[in-house]
Amino acid sequence: MKKLLLSTAVLAAALAAASIGHADERHDGDDYGRTTIAVFGDWPYSQTLLNAAPLLLKSVNGDRDVSLVLHVGDIHSGSMACTSAGILPPIPASNPGWNQQIYTIFQQFNVPMVYTPGDNEWTDCHKSKQLSSGDPLKELASVRGLFFARPGKTLGVHERTVLSQAQFYDHAYPTDANYVENVMWEDNGVVFVTVNMPGGSNNDASPWTGNFANPAAQAQEMADRTAADTRWLQAAFKQAKQTHARAVLVATQADMWDPEQTAPGGAGLSNYTSFVQQLADLSLDFGRPVLLINGDSHLYEVDQPLANPSSTTGVIHHTLPVPNLTRITVQGSTNAPAEWLRLTIDPRTKSVFSWQNVVYCANPGGTCP
Repeated sequence: MKKLLLSTAVLAAALAAASIGHADERHDGDDYGRTTIAVFGDWPYSQTLLNAAPLLLKSVNGDRDVSLVLHVGDIHSGSMACTSAGILPPIPASNPGWNQQIYTIFQQFNVPMVYTPGDNEWTDCHKSKQLSSGDPLKELASVRGLFFARPGKTLGVHERTVLSQAQFYDHAYPTDANYVENVMWEDNGVVFVTVNMPGGSNNDASPWTGNFANPAAQAQEMADRTAADTRWLQAAFKQAKQTHARAVLVATQADMWDPEQTAPGGAGLSNYTSFVQQLADLSLDFGRPVLLINGDSHLYEVDQPLANPSSTTGVIHHTLPVPNLTRITVQGSTNAPAEWLRLTIDPRTKSVFSWQNVVYCANPGGTCP
């Protein structure tokens, strides 16, 4: 695969080329329109929810305004076995075909579909809760091999070209080319960027256990990925400033302010701090609306976590006040009702972003109507 060195000029040219042929492409001047994307995460967490996938597909595909679908991680529950990419032969309780089933569903969305991995499908596979079913690094490689087999191409019936960090990376950090799952695109005056930031384990700092214990490899994994994520985020904001973008949207799985992780017995949040501080600095320098979307903690919530440094969320990562950063946590599929977030983007408005939840299953724990 040909890999291109990251530079502002190369990135700008690639993003411009990627937008050609899309109805929601960036325009010159103030000639912007309105676009809509569908966002969900932490889905599906059970066979029941997997069986109800046609309802989700019908709901999203039936909305003619939706031009892209975004999944912010966790394609099975934290109590399910992984695909056993790290164990041969696979353990009896594993379901090697689960990820393939999800991939098949993702390919049925009528519009381009973007996915960023969550902790349940790789970092947590060592846990006894997940039946000690996989080596985290091998599970991530398995996810990449299935969902990101074609770097720079989305999933979905009508795929589109995006920029992958595997293709565009800083030449000073060649290992950044490993992060094929980190992607970027620009539409309608907004720069979108995804980063692989897993939740639940303090950014993969919770020790891998049992036969998978490997402190050196784990520490290297977290350091390399976090650094690559940060450089990819920096590249996105640099591009946004260069093109005078109206807003930036950042998508990741981790809830980097999850109160459960700071409570007794939680994994903590300290290993997200460097990334959050960089996000804060970049957002302040950008000066226009920034929207962060995450899953992980399952309960729908909208806040401005960095607006007040003395608030409950503000004290966690010790940043300057960031009034232009808004965060949405999408609802997990096991909570009632099961819903997806209908996000409208209109750069002609001051806030750029507006949203509403769309219910597709009133009772996700039972039989959906």
